[in-house]
Amino acid sequence: MPSPSPLSRSAVVSALRAAGCVFAEDEAELLLATARTPGELTAMVDRRSAGLPLEHVLGWAEFHGLRIAVEPGVFVPRRRTEYLVDQALVQAPDARIVVDLCCGSGALGAALAAALGDIEVYAADIDPTAVRCAERNLTPYGGRAHVGDLFDALPGGVRGRVGILTANVPYVPSAEVALLPAEARDHEPPAALDGGTDGLDLLRRVVAEAPAWLAPGGCLLTETSERQAPAALAAFTDAGLTARLAVSEEAYAHVVIGVREQ
Repeated sequence: MPSPSPLSRSAVVSALRAAGCVFAEDEAELLLATARTPGELTAMVDRRSAGLPLEHVLGWAEFHGLRIAVEPGVFVPRRRTEYLVDQALVQAPDARIVVDLCCGSGALGAALAAALGDIEVYAADIDPTAVRCAERNLTPYGGRAHVGDLFDALPGGVRGRVGILTANVPYVPSAEVALLPAEARDHEPPAALDGGTDGLDLLRRVVAEAPAWLAPGGCLLTETSERQAPAALAAFTDAGLTARLAVSEEAYAHVVIGVREQ
């Protein structure tokens, strides 16, 4: 059976433009570079044109200088969240144990492990598909990913010893999930998006338990929205953490940082 005729670059760009892709030229370059056969390229263009997130089509997302493996049904790490990684590295450059809660693909844990070197890194998520994906991304750094509900998934031996605890919890208020872009709303797990009535349900659960898991001087970092930041800061303070808000206007990122004092 003859191989399908290869799509030209212009044909790929035209197909993506017709599907409403704003950055059709850039996406076309990525698809052309990733596809191994003409048939695979055609299938990838079809999936992207049907609305599947580009990262799910490619099988990876660029994040903090790394290629993070992602697959359909797994939350795609956002580039703005690189700011959270940078803040963690500034706050705790000597951390030896990193925990990535609500890990999704494990992007935060992998990025921190790549930057910090020889550390212990643990990740946890309630979704087995996400944990399988996180294992792929953490294995090169000797990290482990666990299925379970927040801290219940972690090995007890790290309790009280964590230098950096990231918890990129879902923070979209339930009533606003329907307003998200279709790529997120239709192709990412609802549990990775829906943060409850005010968007802070899961955050409050994490913050309440975090001090017991942090080492003295250890820090908890989470991303939130500008509107939710005051309430998030209050939750950190109520839990006994010394809290501050870091903001990147360029990335439109708002990161709450809480430190367990010595």
